[in-house]
Amino acid sequence: MLLGVGRLVRQKDFPTLLKAFARVRAVRPTHLLILGEGRERTKLEMLAQSLGVADAVALLGFTPNPFPYMVRAAAFVLSSAWEGSPGALIEAMACGCPVVSTNCPSGPAEILDNGLYGPLVPVGDSDALAQAMLTVLTQRPPPERLQDRAAAFSVGRVANRYLKVLFNS
Repeated sequence: MLLGVGRLVRQKDFPTLLKAFARVRAVRPTHLLILGEGRERTKLEMLAQSLGVADAVALLGFTPNPFPYMVRAAAFVLSSAWEGSPGALIEAMACGCPVVSTNCPSGPAEILDNGLYGPLVPVGDSDALAQAMLTVLTQRPPPERLQDRAAAFSVGRVANRYLKVLFNS
């Protein structure tokens, strides 16, 4: 099962995720769960229908605790056109879940160390996103490696970095 998490708004670019998923589904049986709510829900449901994957896509709405889904997902996919700091990407990695992300401004390239911890693809490129998803489904990285990387973005570590910058300058 593939997982997307976020508000159903233009920023998260779930249409690109659905198009990529349709390509993945054509060669590999799997399902897509999207956790989140927003004004694009109906549009996304219609797109899934038109792509012929509505039976394999579940828009579950807002879920206060996405971690049980992240732990069980075969991969987490961030399809955003832009981000501030993609917390869901870090949370998925902390759960040991393989990740795929668009190389959107700003955050994914830094978190994934320019693709070292998960594939980065161009924003809006559903073909590249589908290929990255298929790669991660067949070549899963060790969960511990992802968890170690996510730990670098923990509140304690980030706070310590801020303190060093503020008081050691």
